[in-house]
Order: sequence, then structure tokens, then C-alpha cells
Amino acid sequence: MAKINWFPGHMAKARRQISEIIPKIDVVIEVLDARIPLSSMNPVLTKVRRDKPVLRLLSKADLADPEVTEQWQRFYEKEKNIIVLPIVMQDKKQLARIPNLCRKLAPHRGGIGKPIRSVVVGIPNVGKSTLINGLAGKKVARVGDEPAVTRAQQRIQIANDFTLMDTPGIMWPSPDSELGGYRLAASGAIRDTAVEYEDIALFAVDYLAQRYPEALKERYKLESIAETAMECMEAIARHRACVKGGSVDWHKVSEIILKDLRNGALGRISLEEPEREVLYRDLLES
Repeated sequence: MAKINWFPGHMAKARRQISEIIPKIDVVIEVLDARIPLSSMNPVLTKVRRDKPVLRLLSKADLADPEVTEQWQRFYEKEKNIIVLPIVMQDKKQLARIPNLCRKLAPHRGGIGKPIRSVVVGIPNVGKSTLINGLAGKKVARVGDEPAVTRAQQRIQIANDFTLMDTPGIMWPSPDSELGGYRLAASGAIRDTAVEYEDIALFAVDYLAQRYPEALKERYKLESIAETAMECMEAIARHRACVKGGSVDWHKVSEIILKDLRNGALGRISLEEPEREVLYRDLLES
């Protein structure tokens, strides 16, 4: 399993900028991908935010396994000064809760002349710009399907007592673990030009075959799950006409699988669970 490294130059500058503004911030709004709440958590951001209160948004909750999302919510709320909210960024009712949750985390702010100063942070492609536009009630942040769309900081007035600062999505130089890198790539957080489609799809199929076999069988009309991920991908390729002259078009079938995973066509899928991650971490450290 190859280690994935994707770190555009502007992100190094963004990391320095956010380190400078954190001391002036009252609440950090950290946006994570609900399908990978650990892998999408940037350890750089965790370090620079210090002891600031955090509203942790589990974005794209409609694509994640709801039972697993509940587990992550309980897991993260064990920390001090943390509120966790699973969210779909297009849901206006859910967005409307965010200012009050920030006020709860910073009760000493919010009066006349003391607006709550918040900052939105997160890795690329987790929905930060959609969040900001929804809170502002207008388009103030650029939205795109590819990661790393936001390139500069901007301050937005959300209410008389609540301001919001946007920052570019920051990816760290290399994910802490190979598994984390593959999960990020499978979710779409890393540009497809920076990864090998076939490797990522093979990883995804292997995980799905173990954790969500029925989703694979239903989506691709498979009678059973093959013993290996490669054999499973070959069966999917034959079902989706990705075979020419007897040879599998691995790139084409990989595109289909990753697209289905990312847009929810395979159902609500979570790529990591807190109990398994803690066990895996303990095994590595033992």
C-alpha cells in the first residue's frame, strides 16, 4: 500500500496564517467528513487551536452510516469544550443551529462590541464553503467539486454578535497512516490526479466487502462476494461492461466504484469506526 502525499504550496502559507489568527478567535468551527471523522481531522489544526472551544461539524452526514456517526459523536463529545453536530450543509434548519451552539461555547462573548469571533477550518472538500454561504445567506465563498478551491482568508458578518472567518482547506504534508491516506482519497478529499484510481478503488472494494457486503451485491447485482478484492472488482467490471477483448478496463471500473461510493449510490457508508480505530491504534503502540 503506497503512502499518499498531496500538499499544494498555498497550503503551507495557509497553515502559517491560521496559526497567527487562532489567538484572536473565540470558537473554532472544525468541519470533518462524517464518513472519515478521524482521517479528515487535521493534526496540524488540532495542534494550533490549543484549548479553544470547538464546534465539530460532521459534514455529509447523509452519506455516512448513521449508527457509526452516532458512535463518533459520543466519542468526540467526551472531550472538554467540544460540541459535535452531524450535518448536511444544504439543510437550513441544521445550519441555523450553528450560531447558538457557538454562543454556548463562548458565553463570555456576544454582547455589544464583543461579537463572537469564529473561524471555519477543515481539510479540502468537506463543505466549508457551502457552510459559509449557507450561514451568510448569500454566496460569499467559492464552492467546487474538487478540493482546494478556497485560496484566501475572508471575514464574514453573520449576525451583530457573530463573525466568521474562512480559511483555505489545509491538508497536512502526508497523512499519519497509509489507511488514513487511502480513506481521504476514497472520499475525494485528495485530487484524483494525485492518486492511483485503481489502488484506491481496490482499497474501497476490500473494505466494503468486509463491512458492507450487501451494498456491493445490491449495487452491482453480485450473487456473492469473491474471496479477493481484485476478483470482486473483476466481477463488477463484467457487470458494468468494463471488459474489452477479454481484458478488464481497471481504470474504468475504478472510476465507477469511486463515483458510486462518493455520491451515495452504494448507500450510507462510513469508512472508519471509533472502536476499531482505537483498537488499531493500541495495536500499533503495543
